Amino acid sequence: MKKLLLCLLSASLVFLAAPVSTKAFSGEVTQGAGSYSTILPAGATTPQNEIYKTGNVSGPMPTNDWWSSLAWVPYSEAQYPHPLALKNQQNGLRIFNPSGKITVNPGYIAGWMDDVNDFTIGHSVTASFPDAKVDGFSDWFVKSLFQSGSNKMSATYGHGSPYVYFEFGGGNPKLSFNKVPEVWFGSSTTPVLGITVNGSHYGLFGPSGSTWSGLGTSTLTNNLNGKSYFTVAALPDKTEATLNKFRQYAYSFVTDSKAQYSYNETSAELTTTFTVTTAAKEGTQGGTIFALYPHQWKNSSQPLLNYTYNSVRGLMKTAEGTSFQTKMKFTGVLPSLPDLGSYDKNTLNSYINEAKAETYSGNEDTYWIGKRLGKLAALAPIADQAGNTAAATQFRNEIKSRLQDWFKASDSSGNLKSSNLFVYNSNWGTLIGYPDSFGSAVELNDHHFHYGYFIKAAAEIARVDKSWASNAQWGKMVNLLIRDIANTDRSDSQFPYLRNFDPYAGHTWASGHAKFGDGNNNESSSEAMNAWAGLILWGEATGDTRTRDLGIYLYTTEMNAINEYWFDVKGTNTPTGMQSATASMIWGGKTVGNATWWTDNATEVHGINWLPITAASLYLTQYPEYAAKNYNDLLQKSGGNFNPWEDIVYMYRAISDPSDAKGRFSTRAASMTPEAGNSKANAYHWIYNLDALGNIDRSITANSPIYAVFHKNGVKTYVAYNFTNQVKTVTFSDGHSITVQPNSFNTGNGSGGNPQPDTKAPSIPANVRATAKTASAVTLEWDAATDNVGVTGYTVYKDGIQTAEASGTSISVTGLNAATTYSFTVKARDAAGNLSAASNAVAVTTEASSDGGNDGGGETKDYTAQARFVSDSEALLQFTPKTASAYVDVHYTLPGGQQLNYRMTNNGGVWEQRVTGLAIGTVVSYWFTYEKAGLQYDTPSFSYTHQASSTTTGVSRISTTRR
Repeated sequence: MKKLLLCLLSASLVFLAAPVSTKAFSGEVTQGAGSYSTILPAGATTPQNEIYKTGNVSGPMPTNDWWSSLAWVPYSEAQYPHPLALKNQQNGLRIFNPSGKITVNPGYIAGWMDDVNDFTIGHSVTASFPDAKVDGFSDWFVKSLFQSGSNKMSATYGHGSPYVYFEFGGGNPKLSFNKVPEVWFGSSTTPVLGITVNGSHYGLFGPSGSTWSGLGTSTLTNNLNGKSYFTVAALPDKTEATLNKFRQYAYSFVTDSKAQYSYNETSAELTTTFTVTTAAKEGTQGGTIFALYPHQWKNSSQPLLNYTYNSVRGLMKTAEGTSFQTKMKFTGVLPSLPDLGSYDKNTLNSYINEAKAETYSGNEDTYWIGKRLGKLAALAPIADQAGNTAAATQFRNEIKSRLQDWFKASDSSGNLKSSNLFVYNSNWGTLIGYPDSFGSAVELNDHHFHYGYFIKAAAEIARVDKSWASNAQWGKMVNLLIRDIANTDRSDSQFPYLRNFDPYAGHTWASGHAKFGDGNNNESSSEAMNAWAGLILWGEATGDTRTRDLGIYLYTTEMNAINEYWFDVKGTNTPTGMQSATASMIWGGKTVGNATWWTDNATEVHGINWLPITAASLYLTQYPEYAAKNYNDLLQKSGGNFNPWEDIVYMYRAISDPSDAKGRFSTRAASMTPEAGNSKANAYHWIYNLDALGNIDRSITANSPIYAVFHKNGVKTYVAYNFTNQVKTVTFSDGHSITVQPNSFNTGNGSGGNPQPDTKAPSIPANVRATAKTASAVTLEWDAATDNVGVTGYTVYKDGIQTAEASGTSISVTGLNAATTYSFTVKARDAAGNLSAASNAVAVTTEASSDGGNDGGGETKDYTAQARFVSDSEALLQFTPKTASAYVDVHYTLPGGQQLNYRMTNNGGVWEQRVTGLAIGTVVSYWFTYEKAGLQYDTPSFSYTHQASSTTTGVSRISTTRR
C-alpha cells in the first residue's frame, strides 16, 4: 500500500512539473497558465437562449435574484421583495400584501401569494399582454414592461419598498379586485384613494387632476387626465394621517438604487450605504420610504418612523429619505485553527494518515469535486501542525492537480476537453463548470456553493505558494470564478454585479431562475460563508485588498442575516408555532425548518447550515447558548441518531459542550464515516481546539482581518495569522497586541502572556452547594466571588439553562420535579453585565413526592404539567400555564411508534389532550410547546406509565423522568 501511494504521489508530482501546452483550439481563451472555453464540449447542457428583456437592458443579465423569474419566463413567478408580494401575469401586475397574513405551521412560516389575492393592476385598453420583460434594474429594484402594440404599462418595484410605481401609454390603470374594496378615503373626484381589501390597506395615488370610475364595484379605473403615472403603496394602517405621509413620497419615483460598502481595517467596521435616486413626477419631493429588515435596523442609527410591517423575516421598520447606513463588525477569519488544541498528536496523526490513504471515488462534477478540494484544504494545515510533511504535501499536490486540470480547457494536444473545464456563456454572462450538477448549468444554480470550494482551496495553495497564485500562473482563473459569483465592477461586460448576493436582503440566493411560487431560495447558508471566507483568504494571500474587502462585506453581511433568519439567535423574528430551532431553507415567501431539497432527516436539516465546518466557521460559535438550543432541538428530533453526518454534529456540539462532543466523538470515531467534505482529522482538531480555547468573543475586534479572539473560563486567547513577508503587530480593540512572524500564526499571546486573563469579568464563585431540598425546590449557597471590578449579583443555571438571578450568595430554586437530578452552576456578574465562567457544577437530586410518585409531570414558574388515568385504555394529558397561552401543543410517542403532535384543547385554562388505545403498563413519553408573551417555549420530556387507578380520585401512580 505504501509503495502504491508513493507511486501515485510521484505521478502527481510529474504531472505538476509538466510544461504547459501552448496549443489551443479556436474557442480557448487563455488566462495565465490556464484557460476557459467559449465552445461547449459534446453533450453539455446550457441555459435557455431566451432572455425576456427589452432593448433598454444591455450587458450581462443578473441571475439568482429575488426577481429573476421575470427574465426566464414570459411573465414571472411570484416575487417577494417585502413588504409586498407581486406577480407579473398576462393581465397585468398582481399585488398582495402578506404583512397581516403570515401563516405559522409546525415546520414553516409563510407569507406567500395564493390564488385569490388583493388586486391586479392592468391596462384599461389592453386586457392581455404577450409577455412582461425586464426593462431595467438596479441593486434592489427592477422594472417590468408590459406592451401590446402602442399600449404599454411599466411597473417599478423593489426590496423594502411599500411602493409600486407605474407608467402607462395608450390607456389608464385598471384595478381588478375579487370583491368590492372598502374605500375609506377619497371619492371619484379625488386623485387619491385609501382602500382596504382582504384586511390589507393601500394608498392609490393618481396624478393631480385624475378621477376615478367604478367606485362601489370590484373594478376601479383611474382616469389619468392626460398624464402617465400612477402609484400604489401598502399602508401599515387605514388612517388618513398615514395615507398623507405615504402620499408625501408617492410621486417620487425610484429610478436607481445602490448599496455601496466600505471596510475600515483599523476599526474592523463594515459600513454599507443604501441610496436611491428618485425623479419627482409632481412637486419637488425626493427620497422615499424604506422598509428595513431586522439585520438592517438592528445595525443602523437611522431615525425610524412609527410604521412597521410583518414579514416572514420578522418585523420590518421604516425610515425616510434618500439613504440609510448600516454598520457591522467583522469578527475575523483564519486559514486554519491554531495548533493549541488539547488533542493527542499521535491520535491526530492517525486520522491524518487515514485521510492520506483514501482514494477519491466520488462524483466528478463541480460540487462534489469542490467538496473534495475543501476537505483537502482543511487537512493540509492540520498535517503541517502535526509534523506530517508527507501528508501535507500529498494533500496540496492533489489540490493543485485538480485545480490545474479544471483551470485548463484544452488537453495536452490543444483540443477541447470533454470534461473538467469551464465554459463562458456570453448570452447570460456566466462561467459554467462541466460536469455540472444541481442545475448549475441549465438553471445557473448554486455557483457560489460550488465555486466557493475551488476558491477557498486555491487560497490555501496561495498561502504557501504565492507564485502558483500569480496571474502568470493560475490566479486569473481563480479571479474569473470570483467575478462569476461576486463581481464588483458594475461596468464589467462579462459578468453581472454580485450574481449570487442580494445587497438588500443581506444574503445569497441559490436558484438562477427563481421559477417557484414561493420565490427564490437559499438552503446552505454555511456554504455561502465558505465562499466569502475564500475571497477574504485569497485576497489577503495575493495582496488583493479589493477582493479581500469584498469578501469581508459579503461574509459580515451574510453572517448577520444568518443570525437573524436562519438561526434567529435572539428569538425575535420567528413566530411561535414553527417548532424548529433553525431554518433549513429561506424562501422569498416562506421559511422552512423541517426539510431540505432532498430529505427531512433531522441531522441533514440542521447540518446543512453548519457544513463545511472549518476555521472560517467560527461565526457559529458566537452564540453558544443558541448553539445548545439548536443541538438540543436536533437531539430531540433525531433521538440521538445522527446519521449520516455525525462528525458534523459533534463539531457543532463542541460549541456548547466540548466535553460531551469529545466523549461522543471518541466513542464513535472507529466506526464513523465522515461527511463527504469532512475528515476525522478536521473534526478531532476542531473539537479539541474549542475545548482548549473556547468560543469566539464577538465583542473584540482587531486591526488586521485574519484573526480570532477566543474566550473560556475568563481567559482570552488572541490569534492572528500574517500572510505577509514582514513581521506584523496586530492590535485588538481591548488594547491587547501581539507580534506575528511572516507567513505564520503568532506563538504566544502577546505581552500579557499566553493565555491572557480576562480582567474585565468577575472571578468565579466557588463551592456551590445545596443546603436544603424538597420534592420541588432546592436551596443553593456559594462562596462570594473575589473580583477585580465589582460583583453586582449572580446568575444561576440549571442544566445549562439560565434560571434565576441572585443579589446575594444564596437562592431557592423552585418548580422542580420530584426525584430528579439537576446540575446547577453559578456565574458572578458585574455592573457592565460581564459574567464569570461557570463554577464547578453541583448535582442535586430532589426528594421523592410524598405519595410515592406524582401525576406524570411537574410544576415550574410557568406551568403545571401532568398525565391522568381516565380508564384502562385512556389517559388525559394536561397542561396549565401560569399566564394565559395563545396555544399549547403536545408531542407524544408510544412504544415503537412515531411522534404524534396535537394542538391541545383549552378547557377553562387547562389545555387537554386524550391518549386512547392504551394497555396497562404502556409508557407514554411526552412534552409540550407553549406560548408565553409572544415567544415559544418547549418543556422537558416526561413519561407516564399507564396503570390501573389505586385511588378514588382516578389519578394513577406513575413514574416521571426528565430528559
